[in-house]
Amino acid sequence: MSNLLLFLGGFGGIELLLPLLGLFLLWLYAVVEIVTGTFQNNIDKLVWLLLVLVVPLVGVFLYFLIGRRRRLAR
Repeated sequence: MSNLLLFLGGFGGIELLLPLLGLFLLWLYAVVEIVTGTFQNNIDKLVWLLLVLVVPLVGVFLYFLIGRRRRLAR
């Protein structure tokens, strides 16, 4: 355990902040895209929004992998 703490001690704030900021921005982009997008029905939109909000990492990954193709073209 002490080796892990020594390893983590070498990281500054920016090294931990940038990946978290990137994940947050990706999550925010997915939420905005779902809310403003047009889906086949409102149930699809609600399911994707709940999935991204309740299980953020898995939800965003699945949305970009599957959900974007289910949206209707504008």
